[in-house]
Amino acid sequence: MTAVNLKNVLEPASKQGYALAGLVVLGWEDALAYVEAAEETKIPIILQAGPGCRQHTPIPILGKMFRYLADNSSVSIVCHIDHGYTVEECMQGIDSGFTSVMFDGSKLSISENIDLTALVAEKAHASNVSVEGEVGFVGYSKGVNSKGTDPLDAKRFSEESGADALAISVGNTHLQTTKISNINFDLVRSIEEVTNLPLVLHGSSGLPTDTRKKLAKNTMVSKFNIGTEIRMIFGESLRKKIKLDPNIYDRIELLNATIPDVKMITSKIIKEFGPK
Repeated sequence: MTAVNLKNVLEPASKQGYALAGLVVLGWEDALAYVEAAEETKIPIILQAGPGCRQHTPIPILGKMFRYLADNSSVSIVCHIDHGYTVEECMQGIDSGFTSVMFDGSKLSISENIDLTALVAEKAHASNVSVEGEVGFVGYSKGVNSKGTDPLDAKRFSEESGADALAISVGNTHLQTTKISNINFDLVRSIEEVTNLPLVLHGSSGLPTDTRKKLAKNTMVSKFNIGTEIRMIFGESLRKKIKLDPNIYDRIELLNATIPDVKMITSKIIKEFGPK
């Protein structure tokens, strides 16, 4: 199965009442575990290279790694640039083999956000690459506060930006390590009334299982970004390995030991709200 773009997998999810996971990649081991989980469950996934990942590993290297995993998988895999803050970053992602890019203009005025997203979308669509945009601002646990999505801005963005998916701020929070359901379902409904785009929730690690299931089944939310929840399992697994055998110094052996645990939690998560 070759790599696919975001639109290919989110449109069926939006129409059929399920959602897919945008899984935050930090290195080879977690990316491999994610794909193994997708193979095991037969559920498509989105491999995501966020700002931290890109700071650690150059985009052209990540593009080759993601595409290798996707092109050798039996299930559909999206290769996605997450939180591209500049047009140039998104363009580099497109040129490096990514099948989807997110231009994050959430800190800009709605007009600037639309104009720059449209620039990215024009180049992306010419290369069969999808574009995710964001309206409103999703804040950070113990950090910058969120700014909720204005439905009128969401409507304008959907009509003018050329984006294929819309990330929204409705009570979700990045880097949330505990499960707290603060989702404003009324706001989700108000946004749904003015757009037909599949909706995306960043910071979904902080959402309880029942909330994610409800959103996937009953709303147009079709993509949950999951990072912190899995990162915590990775850290616990690595610490356990070091504690069990403090004389191991080979990083490959140490990191490979995390793959089974990461694969297990990933399989559980993607089955939770994925296609039945």
